[in-house]
Amino acid sequence: MKLSIKSIVLFVALLGAADFANAQEAKFPQPSSGQTIIQDFGLGKITLTYSRPNVKGRKIFGGMEPLGVVWRNGANAATRVKFTDAVKIEGKDLPAGEYGLFSISGKNEWTVIFNKIADQWGAYEYKESDDVLRVKVKTTTLKDKVETLTMQFSAVSETSATLNMMWENSAYAINITTSIDEKVMANIAEAMKGEKKPYFAAAQYYLQNGKDLKQALAWMTEAEKSDPKAPWFKLWKGRIQLKMGDKAAAATTAQQGIDVAKAQKVDEYVRLNSELLAEAKK
Repeated sequence: MKLSIKSIVLFVALLGAADFANAQEAKFPQPSSGQTIIQDFGLGKITLTYSRPNVKGRKIFGGMEPLGVVWRNGANAATRVKFTDAVKIEGKDLPAGEYGLFSISGKNEWTVIFNKIADQWGAYEYKESDDVLRVKVKTTTLKDKVETLTMQFSAVSETSATLNMMWENSAYAINITTSIDEKVMANIAEAMKGEKKPYFAAAQYYLQNGKDLKQALAWMTEAEKSDPKAPWFKLWKGRIQLKMGDKAAAATTAQQGIDVAKAQKVDEYVRLNSELLAEAKK
């Protein structure tokens, strides 16, 4: 079959369009890699999203990033941080929500900024009038150079955490806290009205947070009824008894925990109950 010039031209055009479409779909590595960190915190989460540039032999703070100038806290789009619950940053209130995270470097201190416009490119359209919170923290000089911008959470507990920024030879840390006791106590009270009562978790919370130990013991005893041979129930019941000052009862419970753990070959709870027994015998 003889093709017309028009058909040939159309065929070549279609091939070119296909090549162009394939080129459009080609993937290339980002010069500054992205990272998203999701940190459990309190009764919720903190989500941090940022791009991680490298030093590449450059002078960063006081050079490429001038001191005293608002910085996006990374590369490409501004760094974003989302809190599912209200927190305190360096003791100052910050409502739940998503924020653009910016900072201003200094020789002796950094200003860390939470801006209500989370989705923005760089700091080109940053407006101070959109700031929700600013805090000042000390500049830390690092002995060893950090090649890739690194942000991470450390010293994380149920109600406190530290967010660290490290790049080149400079670093800062901001303290984050949250209050959960009122919510947890309300959650426990409500849950105890239902069919599936959280005896074990509620007793643990009461013990660990200085609540009514008699109530904690009563709940742990109820939890124990669901599986009398579970060595973890023995362990926590003994811990409550020891905290109440009843060493004899704690020792008896710990020994029971050792016996059932050995029978089930659960070495971890043999060790933990043995440690409790030793403490009760002091």
